[in-house]
Amino acid sequence: MWSSLSEVDEAVRGCTDCSLCGGRTNAVPGDGDPSSEIMFVGEGPGYYEDVQGLPFVGQAGQLLNELLTEIGLKREEVYITNVVKCRPPKNRDPQPDEIQECSKYLDRQIELIDPKVIVTLGRYSMDRFFPGQRISRIHGTARRTGGRMVVPMYHPAAALHQPSLRRTLSDDFAKIIVAAEATPAEPVPEEPDDPAQQLSLF
Repeated sequence: MWSSLSEVDEAVRGCTDCSLCGGRTNAVPGDGDPSSEIMFVGEGPGYYEDVQGLPFVGQAGQLLNELLTEIGLKREEVYITNVVKCRPPKNRDPQPDEIQECSKYLDRQIELIDPKVIVTLGRYSMDRFFPGQRISRIHGTARRTGGRMVVPMYHPAAALHQPSLRRTLSDDFAKIIVAAEATPAEPVPEEPDDPAQQLSLF
């Protein structure tokens, strides 16, 4: 098992475990502060990410930077990655087998960074932690699952296509800091089936 993020990065860049490797210019392991308490997990690289080998550097990335600024954070203060590390053809959705093949890298990144809060960006990232849920139902709600606080969000790209979601994203991002600063006085139960039992931070 990889003992550092740099070893994970190296493994990702040389990975040939699924068909996505055949169409990539660059694999995109992740970027940011490896000691950050906040980790963002998107869906997959797009055109500009594939060219530069960095996550969220296109239009969605610019919006992500704006949203971070709104809550007093800089991009270099958080860690950003995706559920798949290579660009799907024509920016199509990642397939289940591709997500599964890449899961070993994401799992190890989470273990090494050990963030207090994971923010999922988009449906496929959300499904990694809350399978079967709908993002329209749980976005912006902090939940404890797998021993970590996870806050699902719409993907910034969604707001580029549907401008009305821009305000929603701003409101949801404001809750990230609350989640990061929260220290429950007693153990918080794992992800409940009953929405009424969700962690009441907001």
